[in-house]
Amino acid sequence: MPEISRFFGIVIAMYYRDHQPPHFHARYGGDVVEVALTRSQ
Repeated sequence: MPEISRFFGIVIAMYYRDHQPPHFHARYGGDVVEVALTRSQ
Protein backbone atom coordinates (compact mmCIF):
# COMPACT_ATOMS: atom_id res chain seq x y z
CA MET A 1 0.00 0.00 0.00
CA PRO A 2 1.49 3.42 -0.96
CA GLU A 3 1.85 4.98 2.47
CA ILE A 4 1.65 8.78 2.76
CA SER A 5 1.90 9.16 6.51
CA ARG A 6 2.06 7.16 9.74
CA PHE A 7 1.33 8.67 13.16
CA PHE A 8 0.00 7.35 16.49
CA GLY A 9 -0.48 3.94 14.82
CA ILE A 10 -2.69 5.40 12.04
CA VAL A 11 -1.56 4.71 8.47
CA ILE A 12 -2.73 7.07 5.68
CA ALA A 13 -2.46 5.76 2.11
CA MET A 14 -3.58 6.62 -1.43
CA TYR A 15 -3.62 4.32 -4.45
CA TYR A 16 -2.56 5.51 -7.89
CA ARG A 17 -5.35 5.17 -10.50
CA ASP A 18 -7.94 4.11 -7.90
CA HIS A 19 -11.67 4.67 -8.46
CA GLN A 20 -13.38 8.09 -8.32
CA PRO A 21 -13.96 10.29 -6.34
CA PRO A 22 -10.44 11.08 -5.11
CA HIS A 23 -10.02 9.59 -1.64
CA PHE A 24 -7.55 8.23 0.88
CA HIS A 25 -7.55 5.20 3.14
CA ALA A 26 -6.76 5.27 6.85
CA ARG A 27 -5.95 2.13 8.88
CA TYR A 28 -5.70 1.78 12.63
CA GLY A 29 -5.34 -1.68 14.12
CA GLY A 30 -7.96 -3.79 12.36
CA ASP A 31 -10.17 -0.83 11.39
CA VAL A 32 -10.20 0.82 7.96
CA VAL A 33 -11.90 4.00 6.72
CA GLU A 34 -12.07 5.51 3.23
CA VAL A 35 -12.37 9.32 3.14
CA ALA A 36 -13.58 11.04 -0.06
CA LEU A 37 -12.10 14.41 -1.01
CA THR A 38 -14.73 16.80 -2.31
CA ARG A 39 -14.83 20.52 -3.00
CA SER A 40 -17.42 22.64 -1.22
CA GLN A 41 -19.35 25.06 -3.39
